[in-house]
Amino acid sequence: MPRERAAQLAVEFGLKPDEFERVLAILGREPSLTELGIFSVMWSEHCSYKSSRIWLRELPTRAPWVIHGPGENAGVVAIGDGLAAVFKMESHNHPSFIEPYQGAATGVGGILRDVFTMGARPIANLNALRFGSPANPRTRRLVDGVVRGIGGYGNCVGVPTVGGEVNFHPAYDGNPLVNAMTVGIAPADRIFLSAAAGVGNPVVYVGSKTGRDGIHGATMASAEFAADDGDEKRPTVQVGDPFTEKLLIEACLELMATDAIVAIQDMGAAGLTSSSVEMAGKGGVGIVLELDRVPQRETGMSAYEMMLSESQERMLMILRPGAEETARAIFEKWELDFAVVGHLTDTGMIEVRHRGRTEAIIPLAPLSNQAPLYRRPTEETPKQRPLDPASVPDPAGIGPALETLIACPDLASRAWIWDQYDSTVGGQTVKRPGSADAAVVKLEGLRRALALTTDCTPRYCQADPEQGGAQAVAEAWRNLTAVGARPLAITDNMNFGNPERPRIMGQFAAAVRGMAAACRALDFPVVSGNVSLYNETDGRAILPTPAVGGVGVLEDAAQAVGLALSPGLDLVLIGETVGQLGQSLWLREIAGREDGAPPSVDLVAERRNGDFVRAEILAGRVAACHDVSDGGLLVAVAEMAMAGRVGATLAPGPDGIPAHAFWFGEDQARYLLAVDDAGSMLARAAASGVPARLLGRSGGEELTLPGAFSISIDALRAANAAWLPAFMAGQA
Repeated sequence: MPRERAAQLAVEFGLKPDEFERVLAILGREPSLTELGIFSVMWSEHCSYKSSRIWLRELPTRAPWVIHGPGENAGVVAIGDGLAAVFKMESHNHPSFIEPYQGAATGVGGILRDVFTMGARPIANLNALRFGSPANPRTRRLVDGVVRGIGGYGNCVGVPTVGGEVNFHPAYDGNPLVNAMTVGIAPADRIFLSAAAGVGNPVVYVGSKTGRDGIHGATMASAEFAADDGDEKRPTVQVGDPFTEKLLIEACLELMATDAIVAIQDMGAAGLTSSSVEMAGKGGVGIVLELDRVPQRETGMSAYEMMLSESQERMLMILRPGAEETARAIFEKWELDFAVVGHLTDTGMIEVRHRGRTEAIIPLAPLSNQAPLYRRPTEETPKQRPLDPASVPDPAGIGPALETLIACPDLASRAWIWDQYDSTVGGQTVKRPGSADAAVVKLEGLRRALALTTDCTPRYCQADPEQGGAQAVAEAWRNLTAVGARPLAITDNMNFGNPERPRIMGQFAAAVRGMAAACRALDFPVVSGNVSLYNETDGRAILPTPAVGGVGVLEDAAQAVGLALSPGLDLVLIGETVGQLGQSLWLREIAGREDGAPPSVDLVAERRNGDFVRAEILAGRVAACHDVSDGGLLVAVAEMAMAGRVGATLAPGPDGIPAHAFWFGEDQARYLLAVDDAGSMLARAAASGVPARLLGRSGGEELTLPGAFSISIDALRAANAAWLPAFMAGQA
């Protein structure tokens, strides 16, 4: 290809001029179209992490229970009984903005493949969703398409969707976030990795046929949008088939029970290119691909199109010599394509052949180790002063504020969403969406269970990215603790704007610092994750959103507690309250402000208070538990009361803290417990140095704060349930 034409295409494919010059230096000549496509996707932000790798190295990734940390398709932690939990979270933000149903559906399909590629059977899906303002005409269509896509794919595959979170904010008007998480179970000594090995070993393609969908999807995911990009970029969105994915899961797991597989990799972003390059590169070998043998569903496909296609439900494997027919028989039984499409070599090159021609021949080592790595300029987010609660007047009163908050978009019931997901398929779900702070899924045939959650508070991250990053990790740790689980590890999904802007890069770096500090303090390492940058439209970035997916373990699923109140219990508040209103939902929804420093995160207090609460739960002394987060203490009480359809009578707050700050401040490291005997618990808390106070007692049909308000639980439930169905019906 002439250099001038190659340089022009390089820009269209997302390569910077200096990156293109690096390509020329590596090859010593002008690239072919296929070679240029390979470099452009492998060096895209989505695949190479060229702006984020330098910061991600700060995250702690090791612990005695970590089997595999970042670098594989998913993270792996030991959970006892010879088993391992395999999990990861990934974004499908840009595709979901363009085509909500297929973008979300293929996000679920892709993260499922990351997990069963490791030899794990998927047992649970979660998701973390962020949408724009409800007043934006586009938001309703995006919510509808994304939720249907998640439910449609997950329900058909037969993996329960057990948890997640949904937020609304105008900053996501141009870029919704769709982060999908999958958790699977595998024998701890039978984890399958992606590094290719064995010169001469066959390279095998399995699954669906290759089409033209998703070409340059990785490049699209590595650029910001313009407002009118939707229709033009629709061909870059993949199309999913959950029924084929189900067959692929079963066929892969059946083959994994043999000794046939040397290495395996799903064809995700960049498809055949990334899977072949990463496998051979990790193994230090070369690879030859014969594209004429690739199963195709469209005629006349070029080498460039086949190498960059992101058609779904496809895997690439390296098999042991002589295992081809065993594998073929399994995949043909499951009515899936199977083809030997190449072999490993000792050349250290990727060689792509098509129609009798060599379309690409590239050294693998420099494709990886000479990929761009940037330490981009950073600009710190200016610190805001903490708000003095006494300086923020209460314009509404405690009761009316509670009724407003419980019905607002960020706190309204998500039942309209959950009801579209099958959360119990498989029969092992112990705690369903809305019943506890974390989902709990029992392991089949065992008493052991996993607790699962996704968490982040983007408004905190916007105000103080370091504190916000720490808080996201701490809240995930709290939610796992609140059901009685021992937190093990996290996966993350780092959603930010354009990293070429110093303010955005500063947000990213600060969030990583905060997350790293929290992970170390809580023994909660990062074992997998994803970075999604360039979440901007017309230069307007999303709120910084470092979403955290947490996994914990319970030795006995029967010990898990939910948040529903029952009558005749004491309510005990664990943790210190000073009434921090900065960046709180009360401040935004009631006072009409979004300012002040977010709540401070005391990691020593988080660890101390959480360890105490978990011990109380596992000792059988806690009937219900809820962490105190969005909306503050009174919202937490109301959520417990609504879940159990039981009222409560509360004691006044302490002197010295304004009532609205006590009840709606979002101080961290707090839990609300329902117990039989508050006196003995308060004594144990005092002996452990844990702040605790008696808050009230459950019973009756109303939530009452004497002298302030009394609201029926039925009225609260009705207000809480109304907003989302009305919004989706166009009535809100």
